[in-house]
Amino acid sequence: MKVIDPHIHMVSRTTDDYLALAINGIHTITEPAFWAGFDRRGVDGFHDYFHHLTVTEPARAARFNIKHYCWIGLNSKEAENQKLAEEVLRIIPEYLDRPTVLGLGEIGLNKNSRNEINVLERQLEIAAKRNELVLIHTPHLEDKLKGTRIIMDMILNEKRIKPSRVLIDHAEEHTIGEIKEKGFWFGLTLYPNSKGSPERAVDAVEAYGSDNICINSSADWSVSDPLATVKCANEMRRRGHPETLIQKVFYENPKAFLSQCPKFKAG
Repeated sequence: MKVIDPHIHMVSRTTDDYLALAINGIHTITEPAFWAGFDRRGVDGFHDYFHHLTVTEPARAARFNIKHYCWIGLNSKEAENQKLAEEVLRIIPEYLDRPTVLGLGEIGLNKNSRNEINVLERQLEIAAKRNELVLIHTPHLEDKLKGTRIIMDMILNEKRIKPSRVLIDHAEEHTIGEIKEKGFWFGLTLYPNSKGSPERAVDAVEAYGSDNICINSSADWSVSDPLATVKCANEMRRRGHPETLIQKVFYENPKAFLSQCPKFKAG
């Protein structure tokens, strides 16, 4: 079985995790820029981080025959410092030009604040101007539906960005329907103690169909599982779904979305 994990944070993982990915058929991954667990104090920290994503991590992955791609952006959790955000927005384009960068991500909203919306608007402008793919982070907990609707309205008002070139991640049962209706791709995140379990994700496939869905581990520095995708695939298998459908959800779907960027070649 071949799997593409479209959302995993390997800067936080060990080489043992890379080996486990390779042994389990996960030979292509994409890593969005995200919050480090603390607020960076200056733009130099972002330079170092973006360099790590575009140079260090692809080389580390290649040792295990894994293709590593990434996304560049300013996470909404670091949007409140508007002075620093302005400085980071200015350096983003130079990293988007690098050969393994697929687009803007993960960008979006966390608390749906005015500062977050301002930074998201600026990043969508960069994406539109450069015709980049977009990977969206949606708020967790009670603000998810409100934030998802704000994000979708912002994108739909930017006519240069096609919904088919946007993946709205961390979707849940109460947001999937609206995301699909508006023509976006949607992501389901698997976490051991929060977000979605493999069982919930397979329930969503059965309820909403297998089109435009990408399931990811979002494995990072917190409690998470880099093999969550293959465990979810096994749950589909246990329920009797055919291998062709499993392959579509975990390989063909992310390949179809990501291949809209000419830099992407699936392993």
